[in-house]
Amino acid sequence: MSRSWERKVRKNMSKINQNRKKQGAGQIVLNAEKKDRYVGRSYALPSFLVLFALFYVVMMLMTPKFETDTMFWVTIACYFALAALFFLRRPYLTIGKDYVQSRRFGGDKRLTVKDIKSIRVQDGYVTIIPQKGAGWTFSRLLNRFKTEEMAEKLKAFAAAHQISFEQI
Repeated sequence: MSRSWERKVRKNMSKINQNRKKQGAGQIVLNAEKKDRYVGRSYALPSFLVLFALFYVVMMLMTPKFETDTMFWVTIACYFALAALFFLRRPYLTIGKDYVQSRRFGGDKRLTVKDIKSIRVQDGYVTIIPQKGAGWTFSRLLNRFKTEEMAEKLKAFAAAHQISFEQI
């Protein structure tokens, strides 16, 4: 295929994908790897940070000799900004051809097939246990993941790569 033809195909595919995204359908990917991405929403930590900041404000304002200064309000604003950051920075799990990837506290982490020891599924929870380190747990209660769909895809992933799959 000539380069001009490839540019036309890429341009048309981007238009089609934009329309499909508006309609809520998945994107069409040519000559690229198919991967499933499950996105949750973090509520627990942002709620805790907001409640902690409000508790801090109430306790400090109840102190008789306390004078509110700029640093006090900057601290409160930073707690709210941190809560917004954790709320907007959505957790996810991507299941690729031979890897799984997720957002951890230290950034995005990827586990290849050889790094995965086992996969455990419970009602409302999916846990990927790596060879080294702590397990990756995805929860319907804490992070609003669609754990049933994740479990189906991970079961197929485990079967394809001979990874032990445990359903409790």
